[in-house]
Amino acid sequence: MIAVESAVAGAFVVLAAVAVTGSAWLLVIAFAAHGLKDLWQERRHFVRNTRWWPPFCAAVDWLVAAVLVIAIAAGADFHG
Repeated sequence: MIAVESAVAGAFVVLAAVAVTGSAWLLVIAFAAHGLKDLWQERRHFVRNTRWWPPFCAAVDWLVAAVLVIAIAAGADFHG
C-alpha cells in the first residue's frame, strides 16, 4: 500500500513540476484529480482514524481548482 501511495504522490509531484513551466490548466487538473483521490479514500475507508480529513482535503482541492479556473478565465498571467 505504501508503494501505491508513493507512486500516486510522485505522479502529482511530476504534474506540478510540469505545470511550473507549462499551462496553469495542469494545476487545475492536478487539484481536481487530488480531490477525486481524497473522495476515493473516503469511500474506501482508506484513511483510518482521520475520517474528517479526506472530505476536508477534497473540498480544499476543489476550491483551489475553482479559484484557478476563475483566475485563468479572468486572464491572470501565472508565468509573468
